[in-house]
Amino acid sequence: MRRDSIFYKLFQEAPTLLFELLEESPLNAEQYRFDSVAVKEPKFEIDGVFLPPDAEPGVVYFCEVQFQRDELLYERLFGESFLYFYRNRQRFTDWEAVVIYPTRSTEQSETHPYRSLLSSNQVHLVYLDELGAIEQLPLGVALMALTTIDEASTPEVARLLLGRSQREESEAASRAIIEMLTTILVYKFTNLNRREAEAMLGITLEETRFYREAKEEGREQGLEQGIEQGIEQGREQEGRALILRQLNRRLFNRRVGILPESITTRIADLSIEQIETLAEELLDFQSIEDLEVWLENLPQED
Repeated sequence: MRRDSIFYKLFQEAPTLLFELLEESPLNAEQYRFDSVAVKEPKFEIDGVFLPPDAEPGVVYFCEVQFQRDELLYERLFGESFLYFYRNRQRFTDWEAVVIYPTRSTEQSETHPYRSLLSSNQVHLVYLDELGAIEQLPLGVALMALTTIDEASTPEVARLLLGRSQREESEAASRAIIEMLTTILVYKFTNLNRREAEAMLGITLEETRFYREAKEEGREQGLEQGIEQGIEQGREQEGRALILRQLNRRLFNRRVGILPESITTRIADLSIEQIETLAEELLDFQSIEDLEVWLENLPQED
């Protein structure tokens, strides 16, 4: 499991998580977007960049998540960041860098050449194991710390954080935390799919993002009863037809166009349990090729 992938996924879902680690954040933090950027000549890509709104020149934040020691990390981080800042100087008023480590022992050992930068207020080093008891941390920070605890403790702590979100946050914020907790569990337990991760959290079908979207669509079309019967009561024909429409209309048509007939046929042959699992997995797919791989790897049912 690559934990840096977890963080980049979390930052995609909630870019403001980064600023919860800092003592000061930009006034327009809610408007920042997380992205990866490419630099040509020499060609390289920076995975973690937080960009201010295009219309408002501001601070650009470079983020590096490092769970394995890299003895040339600072050389790469500062070299690439400075070159990107130089090439885009007119867009930004300043730069800062955030490096997230699980522990101090993971940090690059030779730091002397960068002592002035590392001791400045432009570079922030975060050691997740030194943030304090996870139960006492702000929810956003606790989500990031959750990636570092042992697998045996993860489900219990994840349920604790879920309970906190339901007590302390708005319904919309709690739903976002459900998504992030599910993402963390799927990355930490590579044998789990999203449905199984949600079950580990104690989340019911009605609380999943796909169900909420499907129910809203059903309400708009006067099909709420069909959803209740087709999904909740397991009437396969109605449930499968509704979810197939959902796959086509709300998820794939906006990304890659109409599903090929060959794939639609394969999906139509899935059981209702497989369809529901696919509906949740689909939220993480980036292309139609991801769906094809998922279908190829699907265990055969007896």
